[in-house]
Amino acid sequence: MRGTVLLLGLAVFSGALSAAETWQPLWNGKNLAGWGTYLIKPHPSTDLPGAARAADGNYLEPIGLNRDPLHVFSVVEVEGRPAIRISGQVFGELRSSRSFENFHLRLQFKWGVKKWPPRDKAGTPRDSGVLYYVHCPSGVEGRTWSRSIELQIQEHDVGDLYAVLSQVSVRSTLRPGGGEKPVYDYNPAGEWKVFSQIPGWVGRCVKQPDNEKPTGEWNTVEIVALGEDTLHIVNGKVVMRLHGPRRIDGPKPVPVTSGPIILQSEGAEIFYRDLEVRSIDAIPAEYAEPKNVRN
Repeated sequence: MRGTVLLLGLAVFSGALSAAETWQPLWNGKNLAGWGTYLIKPHPSTDLPGAARAADGNYLEPIGLNRDPLHVFSVVEVEGRPAIRISGQVFGELRSSRSFENFHLRLQFKWGVKKWPPRDKAGTPRDSGVLYYVHCPSGVEGRTWSRSIELQIQEHDVGDLYAVLSQVSVRSTLRPGGGEKPVYDYNPAGEWKVFSQIPGWVGRCVKQPDNEKPTGEWNTVEIVALGEDTLHIVNGKVVMRLHGPRRIDGPKPVPVTSGPIILQSEGAEIFYRDLEVRSIDAIPAEYAEPKNVRN
């Protein structure tokens, strides 16, 4: 009887462990089914036949929803495996059709070679990003980026926060000698500060530590989102903990804890692969916050 109970207990534990570790692909590896696109007005240097231009050469209208005449978003093979290629030629977004709440997202990215105006200068870092808790339609208010929380993917800055027309709090410290614009670094022992990318506020918090691999190598990025707590993780290292995301498009800020995922096109070629997600009901043990840190 004792052996039977023990075996039953092990079976239950094994089943719970398997359920907790079940990852589901966020992309089918074949095409972009389950994702939508939005592209803004192309740079004037872009050749887009049939698109209307003003007298100064600027395009008059955004390319818009689910139109991609320049093949900014495509599926390719990289190193013998399928990947999403984002050329970066036109700024815009690749948005998941599904919305996510209480999730653990994991993906890999690698920079390509191509850069495009206006971010094609030699010293300009390659740029992209993962937006989560997205809470407005594409192109609303004439904006390039939808209201959301962003895990920045930019050379040397992977893991940074941008609170894109939203609010979120991070323990941080003001960097000495930051110049005209204050720069805040994530510091788990620092004071809580509210970040928001709106006029008069600071919208960016810099990740700590830097755990990014050199350009040309694959990096693994994760977002853990549970209720009002989120984590930015780069190559297995927590580089930022955030709390209390709020949407600010109404009369007063209110919590936002769900929404689609967006991958940005922002002037540089980038490849994404191994996009997967799982539901969670607790912060994974390996990323749990030390008990002596939080007040």
